Amino acid sequence: MELVTLERIQAARELLKGVTRVTPMEHARDLRKLHGGPVYLKCENLQRTGSFKIRGAYTRIHGLTGAERERGVVAASAGNHAQGVALASSLLGAKSTVFMPLRAPLPKLAATRGYGADVHLHGALLEETLRAAVEFGERTGAVFIHPFDHPDVIAGQGTVGLEILEQVPGVKTVLVATGGGGLVGGVASAVKALRPDVRVVGVQAEEAAAYPPSLAAGAPVRLSQTSTMADGIAVGEPGLVSFAHVESLVDDVVTVTEQSLSRAVLLCLERRKLVVEPAGAATVAALLQHPGVFEAPVVAILSGGNVDPVLLLQIIQHGMTAGGRYLRLHLRVPDRPGSLVGVLKCVSELGANVLDVEHSRISGSLDLGDADIVLALETRGPEHCKEVEVALTNAGYTVV
Repeated sequence: MELVTLERIQAARELLKGVTRVTPMEHARDLRKLHGGPVYLKCENLQRTGSFKIRGAYTRIHGLTGAERERGVVAASAGNHAQGVALASSLLGAKSTVFMPLRAPLPKLAATRGYGADVHLHGALLEETLRAAVEFGERTGAVFIHPFDHPDVIAGQGTVGLEILEQVPGVKTVLVATGGGGLVGGVASAVKALRPDVRVVGVQAEEAAAYPPSLAAGAPVRLSQTSTMADGIAVGEPGLVSFAHVESLVDDVVTVTEQSLSRAVLLCLERRKLVVEPAGAATVAALLQHPGVFEAPVVAILSGGNVDPVLLLQIIQHGMTAGGRYLRLHLRVPDRPGSLVGVLKCVSELGANVLDVEHSRISGSLDLGDADIVLALETRGPEHCKEVEVALTNAGYTVV
């Protein structure tokens, strides 16, 4: 299969001038120690529509004939591609219809409609949504705009790679969040054409990683299921076009856990003041989970920032727990006046913040004269958690 050329990506960049923005590059000094050199974050979460997807969508729709645009376009997406297609269509004067899963995040749904698309909710899984969009196109004549598996889409996404090489000329490793493979394929096409020595590494969620088995088999392999908070990269099977690019040009694909994803979202929010969705923070998760693995200078692409505020709250709590900053302790204490006060005083002196207290004196598991106390605490990290537990044990309280 013929791969997207550097000339095609450069042409896409000219096309996108005035449509997309050159997103900023943030120096992540707090991650330097983990990798022995500079780490930079390419902030595509600050792109128009909140993700890189507008690059590929605009390039693809612009390449349609006048007659094709007249028939309109149709797409299927959990949110970011939907917004990219909706905005690109409105800029190019084409009617857009977008199919989204039934449980698509409300902010992404509202934004897609706000950009002018006619939105249909269909299917619990993205594969079902995709089928509905394809059927709509066959029935109405609307052109299906694939989220990743088309050369024009890959060329548009590849413009991110050109910007990276200009912003960090000495880059040695580029980390790219990977679902279907359009972004990593495009970035690799651009980077390898100009700097073949730079390593390009795809990052997938452990519970939605279709590329490792596909690369091992030498052809796209469908996962039986995907289950991850990173809905933007929860793709069950690579496409033929994107797979060819990844197989030929990408140096490695690594996976990250749900705990690492939530920690990464929290780190971006706390340390960088950047709102990044779980899929967009997958590259930062790789930096946290695989210290010392990537040669610096490293550029990690933050591919999107469209996240439901309710989900963001859950992720923050999950990230704090994964980072050892929440501690839940079950204590058994003597059932006498002052026991609870004594526990809370001890915790207070250690600088832990009490979030919740459960105190029970009546239970089938309790001996006469005992009481149970369950504490939910906010701490400064894993070492502080251990310090609190040891201090309570030394004070005579039993940690159940």
